[in-house]
Amino acid sequence: QVQVVESGGGLVQAGESLRLSCTASGLTFDDYAMAWFRQNPGKEREGVSCISRDRTEHYTGSVKGRFTTSRDNAKSTLYLQMNNLKPEDTALYYCAAGVRGRSECSLRRDEYVTWGQGTQVTVSS
Repeated sequence: QVQVVESGGGLVQAGESLRLSCTASGLTFDDYAMAWFRQNPGKEREGVSCISRDRTEHYTGSVKGRFTTSRDNAKSTLYLQMNNLKPEDTALYYCAAGVRGRSECSLRRDEYVTWGQGTQVTVSS
């Protein structure tokens, strides 16, 4: 059974940092493009970043220069390093795995088939 599980969320003050992790199981991790999404109640789930199989990264504009996504294929783990956090970064953050064998990534929600339960990030001002 393919699963992804997020961890590392928490409550921080504006300007501080957090690192989210997403550990995958039941799949050959390096066969998959991976992504981070986030969502607040009543709002659409938004693509934050993604990383392709060849480690090409993409970011939504509001996090460019502050967030970095990376992957450790040996550990089947995806990371999101979030620096200089802002109150508007507050959300439930989801990890997602794409379609097996697809190399490229995007921030389109419909390109991802396996989702975690999310980890809450709250940034106070």
